[in-house]
Amino acid sequence: MKKIIALLVLALLWSCGPSPDEMKTKLEGYWVIEKVEMPDGSEREFQISPTIDYIEVTGDSGVRKKVQPKLDGGFLTSESAEKFSLKVENDSLNVYYETPFDNWKETIIRARDSVLVVINREGKRYTYSRFKGYSFSE
Repeated sequence: MKKIIALLVLALLWSCGPSPDEMKTKLEGYWVIEKVEMPDGSEREFQISPTIDYIEVTGDSGVRKKVQPKLDGGFLTSESAEKFSLKVENDSLNVYYETPFDNWKETIIRARDSVLVVINREGKRYTYSRFKGYSFSE
């Protein structure tokens, strides 16, 4: 009986992840892609990526830019950026992008200090980790 209660408590704690409003606070920063899971179940892993995503959030809107990390700790940035708005809908955090060329929505599946998981309109699931810079050891 104790095992059943313990399993129920663990299941409840596991299902009670961060709320969409809490996830908003975790989006800002530098994110490097780790893998993409396709709708058919196949995966593509990224060992090294020359660009990372910088996300800046102000209230319920923000900007996402592609940046290239430099060895000295700085970043090369382009002038292009994707503006977005954040909306909580049906207990999900959705990101609505708008550019002169396209409009689309992504849903934040998980946003924590060290991991970001997003699913797009094609059903592709992107997993990012927080970029920590380069570390060179002897």
